[in-house]
Amino acid sequence: MEAPGDATIRCVGGIAFDPHGRLLLIRRANDPGSGQWSLPGGRVEPGETDKEAVVRELSEETGLDVIPGTLVGTVTRGRYEIHDYRCAVAGGVLTAGDDATDARWSDAADLSALEAGGELVDLLYVTLRDWNALPRA
Repeated sequence: MEAPGDATIRCVGGIAFDPHGRLLLIRRANDPGSGQWSLPGGRVEPGETDKEAVVRELSEETGLDVIPGTLVGTVTRGRYEIHDYRCAVAGGVLTAGDDATDARWSDAADLSALEAGGELVDLLYVTLRDWNALPRA
């Protein structure tokens, strides 16, 4: 029998780009990946749909209002099953908040530099590449 502490935790993430094709990233305040750059997102709360969770999490972590779109892909990181959705930014002002210590738009060169410097959460770059979701700029 599975212990309650071993249960899979459903999470969501948002893949959003600005008009210049730069990818939205946050620096994680907490583990897993504390201090590293990642996609904004977090746990799906009881009674919430994935899309409601994406809207809430991105608002809390980035100050941006988003409209969630299609599911881009799903990854499992330890106990966390993360469903990443493409998002369109509808408003707000980019400001780090909640579980994020910083937030930024990252172009292709910046994202590559973060990857080379070990500043991205594990496997983020390769996952985004495999999903054809790297910054265009």
